[in-house]
Amino acid sequence: MMPIALTILAILLVIIGLAGTVLPALPGVPLIFGGLLLIAYQDGFHKVGAVTLVILGALAVIAFAVDYVAAIFGAKRVGASKLAIIGATLGTIAGIFLGFVGLIFGPFVGAAIGEFLARKNLIQAGKVGLATWLGIIIGVAAKLGIAFLMVGIFVASYLLNR
Repeated sequence: MMPIALTILAILLVIIGLAGTVLPALPGVPLIFGGLLLIAYQDGFHKVGAVTLVILGALAVIAFAVDYVAAIFGAKRVGASKLAIIGATLGTIAGIFLGFVGLIFGPFVGAAIGEFLARKNLIQAGKVGLATWLGIIIGVAAKLGIAFLMVGIFVASYLLNR
């Protein structure tokens, strides 16, 4: 593939990856890492070397973990049942197919329904739904911050190693 085509592909991967940090249907951070790795490869790893790539890889793993841990932590913090966790997961999956509104409310509704089925307590179900939703929002914010940090570290390394 021509160098310009590789550069365009790499930039597209990073842009799509940044969108994917907010949209659960796209593997955002792995796409970002792939795009950055492709740019480093194209340059022969002269401007961005192994140390930087290992740091970026570690950040990618952390961001991936944050994605899964945040919602569960939010739900567990208010004593969510296993059914609430399953409900939040199913709500997230269903939300992907229901568009933006589904992505926002799917995990909340799923967790609340799961908790209600487990404990038959509407107040607790609402608390668990809200805590799950807040956990997801905090997780997305953290993942987005890590994604921009990855791009910033890459750009700094690229520009400083001329």
